[in-house]
Amino acid sequence: MNAELVINATPTGVDIALLHDKALIELHREQRNQQYAVGDIYLGRVRKLIPHLNAAFVDVGYDKDAFLHYLDLGPQFSSLNHFTRRTISGEQKSADLLNFPLQQDILKEGKIKDVMGQGYVIPVQVAKEPISQKGPRLTSEITIAGRYLVLVPFSNKVSLSSRITDENERDRLRKLMQSIRPANMGVIIRTQAEGTSVTELDQDLQDLVKRWEEMFKTMKNARPPQRILGEIDKTSSVLRDLLTDQFTNIHVNDEQVAALVRGYMKSIAPTQEGIVKMHKSTDLFDAFNVHRQIKASFGKQVNLKSGAYLIVEHTEAMHVIDVNSGNRKNSTVKDQEENALQTNVECAREIARLLRLRDMGGIICIDFIDMQNRDNQKKLHDAIKTFMSEDKAKHNVLPPSKFGVVEITRERVKPVTKVITTEKCPSCDGKGVVQASVLFTDELENGVRFLSEEGSHKEIKLAVHPMVEAYLTKGFFTNILKKWKKKYGMKISVEPSSSSEFLEYHFFDKEGEEISI
Repeated sequence: MNAELVINATPTGVDIALLHDKALIELHREQRNQQYAVGDIYLGRVRKLIPHLNAAFVDVGYDKDAFLHYLDLGPQFSSLNHFTRRTISGEQKSADLLNFPLQQDILKEGKIKDVMGQGYVIPVQVAKEPISQKGPRLTSEITIAGRYLVLVPFSNKVSLSSRITDENERDRLRKLMQSIRPANMGVIIRTQAEGTSVTELDQDLQDLVKRWEEMFKTMKNARPPQRILGEIDKTSSVLRDLLTDQFTNIHVNDEQVAALVRGYMKSIAPTQEGIVKMHKSTDLFDAFNVHRQIKASFGKQVNLKSGAYLIVEHTEAMHVIDVNSGNRKNSTVKDQEENALQTNVECAREIARLLRLRDMGGIICIDFIDMQNRDNQKKLHDAIKTFMSEDKAKHNVLPPSKFGVVEITRERVKPVTKVITTEKCPSCDGKGVVQASVLFTDELENGVRFLSEEGSHKEIKLAVHPMVEAYLTKGFFTNILKKWKKKYGMKISVEPSSSSEFLEYHFFDKEGEEISI
């Protein structure tokens, strides 16, 4: 499998696409100065206890109070609470926990009113981002994630990913981490740690300890509500969580982001630093056909190459997916039952991809094509579990019901990714009337004329809808673009942009910076 990352820097943030054999698998979007992301740690203040829910509402600075349940406090809550009070008062002089007096674990079936009260100041970590009308979901079981390890303060336990199945390797990793971990610092060994050297693990551990020290220094002078440790930026976190030896290329279109990626790659995987490729394209998602795949995958109807299609509906409580054979034809299969099985399995593969890509969580109900044969129903169930096995979000797949409906529960930690695939006319703003199309090229030419007369740009790039680009460059000797070049004495290039609406356009200078007109 050929795995690639396409990192597309835009004026508002960074978009990251994970491609497997050129097919879009995951889409991540990082807005500049984004807050309340999963993993961020805040110093919050308890606003209200809700005894009947055994939970508390905590002020972390968001519009709505965040939710903290007793079961999310973590066994070491008393130690964390004691450490926080000592740090704020100045009694705790160091982030080192060697001589810190660990407190007794809280009761698993206890009551929240017995361990905290209104006005308590406590560190909390975002477990789920704000979704719909709800504030963030919090946990007080603070963890700091690295590439190979997860640091768990106030614990002395070493845990391993269940995906590491080799007993000799599990034993090696467990003994190694017990020997090098700091006192009162537990460790979770991630799947990526399998087969790694002592040096790599130790370096990752030291980086995590430095981040814990950074949080301690910020907490000493913090006033709630305040973020005291932010998750690393989305680009680095995606690299940390997804990077494997299967990656062949990481494509970037921004020098600053490229330098950040190279620096991060040098620290976690020096031998793979060379796979970072810099591009001059204004929109990398166009160059790698990502925009087309996004629009094909985020609509209400998702079509498959075979002719089958999916209808995806979203409600507040669940997602519903209907599987349709459409005009799918398979001349080699004459039996209706076998054809239904093949269609269902094909659609199951696509659904597994869509769940990751659109980050759909909660309850997902899938209405597959009816099959009478129980063996075929089992084959479908096994296929879905296989396709979902690469999904790192916690999930559970139930067998098909007698009506052919498969229920899936999938962990939801952030809002479902929404991409508008329909386009509104930019000229009429949805009113139903537009300016005469012959005047659009006049508007573009006016922009070129203005930049020519201004004199500060000798070379410009025009990004337009692909159909407009085709119109401007139609004809080898007599196209409109060549006439403009000759008339205004400028070097002009036109770039098709699938993300642009039909009459939308943007001018860029030779460095790729947008020109405001």
